[in-house]
Amino acid sequence: MKIYNKFMIYMWLVITVVLVVFITYKSLAEGFNRWGFMYVFALVAFLAFLMRRYMSRRVEKHMKFLEEQEKSKKK
Repeated sequence: MKIYNKFMIYMWLVITVVLVVFITYKSLAEGFNRWGFMYVFALVAFLAFLMRRYMSRRVEKHMKFLEEQEKSKKK
């Protein structure tokens, strides 16, 4: 599950980069007025990356906390 979570985190980052490059290319080729609003999708993908990374770190810290509590109860 850990590998899957890491993959999903960086998948969103790759999607963000691909979208920004594609939208920038299309904006230069066809005009910013036509493609500029598409940057919203790149922003959403970047926010998904940040949220997944934040939640992954939070879950890891919580799991360590639970393990420490379990160890202290056994003593």
